[in-house]
Amino acid sequence: MRLFIFSISLLLLFPFDYFSPKALAQDVSDYEYTGLPNDSTEYLDIDVDIPVAEADSVKTVVTADDYPYGLEGKKPFNPSPERAIWLSALCPGLGQIYNRRYWKLPIVVGGFMGLAYATSWNNGQYQDYVQAYRDITDSDPATNSYMNFFPPTTNEADLDKSWLTTTFQSKKDYFRRNRDLCIICVVALYLVCILDAYVDASLAHFDVSPSLSLDLAPTMMIERTSSRPSLGLTWALNF
Repeated sequence: MRLFIFSISLLLLFPFDYFSPKALAQDVSDYEYTGLPNDSTEYLDIDVDIPVAEADSVKTVVTADDYPYGLEGKKPFNPSPERAIWLSALCPGLGQIYNRRYWKLPIVVGGFMGLAYATSWNNGQYQDYVQAYRDITDSDPATNSYMNFFPPTTNEADLDKSWLTTTFQSKKDYFRRNRDLCIICVVALYLVCILDAYVDASLAHFDVSPSLSLDLAPTMMIERTSSRPSLGLTWALNF
């Protein structure tokens, strides 16, 4: 009797349809091997055919906003106008080198060398004529540097000193003006080099996309006063 009551108690612990044919069939289907578990999770250790071309076709590159390098790993050229000014002011030509305008360096160097030579030559001529003018206008006969402008066989008594005085005065003024003009050109070239370096560095950030264009075309215009047609030129800036 006790054994019967214990058996009935164990059966009550299980659902009524646990041992039914439908339940047994369901239990068998749940444990059939399908290569994947019943859920939708896919694991990497399972052999899945992935086309190589399709896997490599989509690539996403994410970089930070302050990342200084491009997609190729090279830092893009981004000159600073302020640095270009200071370098060019320190030494003419350094700003052009900083902006990578190497073809302008021979022009800068040649311009300064030519102006320096012209300044030196005009100053030498000016000093010679100044000294000759001083010697011909003083009363000391021993000072006759103006004779260096003539051949050694020239007799000093045969010279017209009044004409020489006027000539030496005009010559010294002429070469002094040329010397001063060359110095002004040196300063101007120095300022132009600074300005050119600044403009080059600034234009490196200028938008030169294909949408920028300037169209020029001839046109026929009517004058308001005489109502006569006249030829003209129209231009349009697209940006």
